[in-house]
Amino acid sequence: MSTKDFLVEVGCAELPPKALLGLSEAFVSGLISGLDAAGLRYEHIKPFTSPRRLAARVEGLSVKQADSNIERVGPAVAAAFDKDGKTTPAALGFARSCGVDFSALEKADKDGVEKLVFRAAKKGEDTVALLPGIVMSSLQKLPIPRKMRWGSTRDEFVRPVYWLVMLFGDDVVETELFGIRSSRVTRGHRFHCPTEITVKSPADYESQLLNPGHVIADYESRRARVRELILAQGSALDAVVHIDEDLLEEVTSMVEWPVALTGRFDQHFLEVPAEALISSMKNHQKTFYLTDEKGAMLPNFIAVANLESKDPSQVIAGNERVIRPRLADAAFFFETDRKQTLAARLPLLGNIVFQQQLGTVEQKSRRVAALSEYIAKALGADAASCGRAALLAKCDLLTNMVSEFPELQGIMGSYYARYDGEGETVAAAITEQYMPRFAGDALPSSITGAILAIAEKIDTMCGLFAIGQPPTGSKDPFALRRAALGVLRILVEKAMDLDLLATVEKSLEIFAAQGVSVPDTSAQQVFDFMLERFRAWYQAEGVSAEVFQSVMELKPVRPLDFSMRVNAVNKFSQLSDSASLAAANKRVSNILQKQHNAIPVSFESTLLTEIAEKNLAAAIERLAADVSPLFDKGDYALGLEKLASLKPEVDKFFEDVLVMADDPAIRDNRLALLNQLRSLFLRVADISCLHTA
Repeated sequence: MSTKDFLVEVGCAELPPKALLGLSEAFVSGLISGLDAAGLRYEHIKPFTSPRRLAARVEGLSVKQADSNIERVGPAVAAAFDKDGKTTPAALGFARSCGVDFSALEKADKDGVEKLVFRAAKKGEDTVALLPGIVMSSLQKLPIPRKMRWGSTRDEFVRPVYWLVMLFGDDVVETELFGIRSSRVTRGHRFHCPTEITVKSPADYESQLLNPGHVIADYESRRARVRELILAQGSALDAVVHIDEDLLEEVTSMVEWPVALTGRFDQHFLEVPAEALISSMKNHQKTFYLTDEKGAMLPNFIAVANLESKDPSQVIAGNERVIRPRLADAAFFFETDRKQTLAARLPLLGNIVFQQQLGTVEQKSRRVAALSEYIAKALGADAASCGRAALLAKCDLLTNMVSEFPELQGIMGSYYARYDGEGETVAAAITEQYMPRFAGDALPSSITGAILAIAEKIDTMCGLFAIGQPPTGSKDPFALRRAALGVLRILVEKAMDLDLLATVEKSLEIFAAQGVSVPDTSAQQVFDFMLERFRAWYQAEGVSAEVFQSVMELKPVRPLDFSMRVNAVNKFSQLSDSASLAAANKRVSNILQKQHNAIPVSFESTLLTEIAEKNLAAAIERLAADVSPLFDKGDYALGLEKLASLKPEVDKFFEDVLVMADDPAIRDNRLALLNQLRSLFLRVADISCLHTA
């Protein structure tokens, strides 16, 4: 079947930069869905997008649908005629639904029943007739929160549409979308190429936009060009350019013909914290910052213009003129904020509601301070520093700088704390309280910061669970799942041996003292919720669900201990004897669960009659003495490795010994022996979970 290339371009007013790439991806996805649904074959789809266009080229597209055979199955032949041999309404209705007379229907055996069947050949439609509908359907499905109308038209789109290109091969696909007739005429750069461009063919589109159009239509090529130009500007200054990938994407979405220019600002602005200057330049001017080899910020910035000026110095001067007042605002905020200490702002946090049922941000700060001190004492850390950091942690929310740049919360608090003389320990913790902010983010580097981050997250979780607002399904407005995983990461990766259940209970106790009604089940709910976050963690690390569940059955209260057990069981599960021992544990578990009477705590050696049970008892006593000290100090891997040597005795016991003996004393003694065997393994995990047969 012959093929042609298809080109579609929707030209419009400047599209929103932050949404541009997503719109392009959705547009192509819609085209793919439409082509697939129509049964049209193609080789490849290449997207193109710039601030003024959404476009795509479908390469090797079939010129028509393939012919197909239609078969529809109707009622049984037995139900097609009444007792007088006349055609029934059901049979006639089926024929009408197929658009034919009853005589055109055939009969065929379907699952042992003879039924009426309609068969016909369907000729494939020409692709050119299907393309307008496929394009329009894709455009209508774009993720556009708020659509616009323009002129007198009632059409709606993300921005006003000004031109439409649709070519199939060398021919225009005649149609009208958004009140615009399709053609082969596109538009290049608004200033560098103000004349219209007649596209020769889909294959020529990209090259014609580049020259004479001065438009780099391929998004990835344009982004690479922007990066290259920025780095070149930095190299010219022997400086390091810091490229924020989100900013790079936004700038790429704002230009069609990128030109990088380096500007300069007054040296005295460097007295303002670098993060504030960076936020100002990024958010307001979309510019990139530079540092020297030692990481010190330089009084320069790199802007990306959308045209190649005959006098670049004028463009640079314009950018410098605009950026200066923005940096002056940041300097003013910094100077003004320092006139009041963080501590003086604490009472004012009482005017900010954290959550209606949980009180104000001031109340939260005091709760977190009390919990931080509790955790610090449990871990042998400096409780005073932890409590102080917690009290000041949210005070920068009331500063001018954070009001202007919310992403600087915590960061500015640390600067102001140092200025207030609070000490480096407290200052660093204020920044680290929000860590980790996302999956894979860095953890707090200081013990005080780690404790504050844990207390902050646990307070939020406990409060919301206490008032009956845990995450449900996909809804998690307070990001409690992320918070729980953050706590686990800190405790495990920083080897902090904290009793999590006791900490949760302490947090809820603090809430109760504040007057919050805390249900009795809240502590266990929060604890279980947090431990459950381990499941996805270990799944990502390749640990089987059975290994995780074997430890989860015991619910160790210390996450660090939980992690050590999982790693040990995972290692044990890879031993050759593990499967047999897991099966034996499963068998022992089933036997013990069926007993209604209390099982003796220990077995009596004098009641052991069979050689196999005597050997197992001796092995258990010998190994218990070896592994108990190992388990006490958390060396679970070596302990389980030693227990694996029990396999011969366990196998022989089940081969030769009848557990449920007629003599009650012997039966109970054997049950006690098995109970001791199982108890040894339960010092680490319930390895019966490893048995999946």
